[in-house]
Amino acid sequence: MSMQAHLAELERRHQALQRDIEKEEALPGSDELKLHELKRRKLLLKDEISKLKTGKVEAAVS
Repeated sequence: MSMQAHLAELERRHQALQRDIEKEEALPGSDELKLHELKRRKLLLKDEISKLKTGKVEAAVS
Protein backbone atom coordinates (compact mmCIF):
# COMPACT_ATOMS: atom_id res chain seq x y z
CA MET A 1 0.00 0.00 0.00
CA SER A 2 1.42 3.37 -0.96
CA MET A 3 1.90 6.09 1.63
CA GLN A 4 -0.85 8.16 -0.02
CA ALA A 5 -3.29 5.23 0.05
CA HIS A 6 -2.43 4.49 3.68
CA LEU A 7 -2.99 8.13 4.61
CA ALA A 8 -6.33 8.17 2.76
CA GLU A 9 -7.43 5.02 4.62
CA LEU A 10 -6.50 6.53 7.98
CA GLU A 11 -8.43 9.69 7.14
CA ARG A 12 -11.45 7.61 6.07
CA ARG A 13 -11.36 5.72 9.38
CA HIS A 14 -10.99 9.02 11.27
CA GLN A 15 -14.13 10.39 9.56
CA ALA A 16 -16.03 7.17 10.27
CA LEU A 17 -15.15 7.44 13.96
CA GLN A 18 -16.36 11.06 13.96
CA ARG A 19 -19.72 9.91 12.56
CA ASP A 20 -19.92 7.15 15.19
CA ILE A 21 -19.19 9.69 17.94
CA GLU A 22 -21.90 12.03 16.65
CA LYS A 23 -24.43 9.17 16.49
CA GLU A 24 -23.57 8.06 20.03
CA GLU A 25 -23.79 11.61 21.39
CA ALA A 26 -27.24 12.03 19.80
CA LEU A 27 -28.62 9.06 21.72
CA PRO A 28 -30.43 9.81 24.95
CA GLY A 29 -28.40 8.35 27.80
CA SER A 30 -25.39 7.72 25.57
CA ASP A 31 -22.76 5.31 26.86
CA GLU A 32 -19.96 7.49 28.25
CA LEU A 33 -17.49 4.62 28.27
CA LYS A 34 -18.17 3.87 24.60
CA LEU A 35 -17.85 7.58 23.76
CA HIS A 36 -14.56 7.79 25.59
CA GLU A 37 -13.20 4.78 23.68
CA LEU A 38 -14.35 6.17 20.32
CA LYS A 39 -12.73 9.53 21.05
CA ARG A 40 -9.52 7.84 22.18
CA ARG A 41 -9.33 5.83 18.96
CA LYS A 42 -10.04 8.95 16.90
CA LEU A 43 -7.24 10.83 18.66
CA LEU A 44 -4.80 7.97 18.04
CA LEU A 45 -5.67 8.04 14.34
CA LYS A 46 -5.27 11.82 14.26
CA ASP A 47 -1.82 11.50 15.82
CA GLU A 48 -0.80 8.84 13.30
CA ILE A 49 -2.08 10.98 10.40
CA SER A 50 -0.14 13.98 11.70
CA LYS A 51 3.06 11.95 12.04
CA LEU A 52 2.74 10.64 8.50
CA LYS A 53 2.05 14.10 7.08
CA THR A 54 4.95 15.62 9.04
CA GLY A 55 7.27 12.84 7.91
CA LYS A 56 6.13 13.35 4.36
CA VAL A 57 6.89 17.07 4.51
CA GLU A 58 10.30 16.45 6.08
CA ALA A 59 11.13 13.87 3.40
CA ALA A 60 10.16 16.32 0.65
CA VAL A 61 12.36 19.04 2.14
CA SER A 62 15.40 16.76 2.49
